[in-house]
Amino acid sequence: MNAAPDAIRAEHVAKRYGAVVALRDVSMHLKRGEVLGLVGDNGAGKSTLIKILTGYLRPDGGSIFVHGEEVHLRSVDHARSLGIDTVYQDLALVPGLSVYHNMFLKRELVRGFGPLHWLDNREMRKRSRRYLDDIGIGTLRSVESEVALLSGGQRQAIALARSTHSGANILLLDEPLAAMGAREGTLILDLIRELKERRDVSMILIAHNYIHVFEVADRVNLLRNGEVVFDKPTAESSVDELTEIVASEYRVGAGGSRTSQN
Repeated sequence: MNAAPDAIRAEHVAKRYGAVVALRDVSMHLKRGEVLGLVGDNGAGKSTLIKILTGYLRPDGGSIFVHGEEVHLRSVDHARSLGIDTVYQDLALVPGLSVYHNMFLKRELVRGFGPLHWLDNREMRKRSRRYLDDIGIGTLRSVESEVALLSGGQRQAIALARSTHSGANILLLDEPLAAMGAREGTLILDLIRELKERRDVSMILIAHNYIHVFEVADRVNLLRNGEVVFDKPTAESSVDELTEIVASEYRVGAGGSRTSQN
């Protein structure tokens, strides 16, 4: 019996900005139902890779496969139609709108007949409550609350819930724990674990904190100078090993120049 194809795979992906090399030769893969931790310094190429996988940028070379089929991602909407969505650090939420309006932003439910149509706020509230409860965010008191009044952890949870209930099964999480306190960070890590247990969502988690990566990821990739230089299951590695690899590169390359960009 053949193994299931990877959720997403990149082979020899390259990207330049003029004379600046962002991605030199990236080959990586994300298994179905897996959480892959992607780490690397600022300038390693993480954000460029995510923008390519989400359809925002086109690579200069290489191939991308989604569920075993080669694709040429034309846009963010094209990537979303294939089940790929990105939750960025800035979340793309509208602070002045309610939770439920943000949950259905740009895909609002409407009712009506003939030329008359209006927002189906009642159904959007109902579904939003169900979506949030479904992924374990029952602590949010009201879906009518303005997003501006919520904590960073709650906002991140809303963005995750919106992606998973819009049909996404490949989530690219760009620094979801950045600038969060311990309590909010725990909320997001628990949410990632909850999604992971379902085995129907595959995730790439970009993070600077190696401890967070080893808490929730199945495997870790280290991106350096536009290439993946480390790929290992977290169960067979450790924070200390990864830290030593990064530190040894600084010792060897001290005084060298950087040509990659994030």
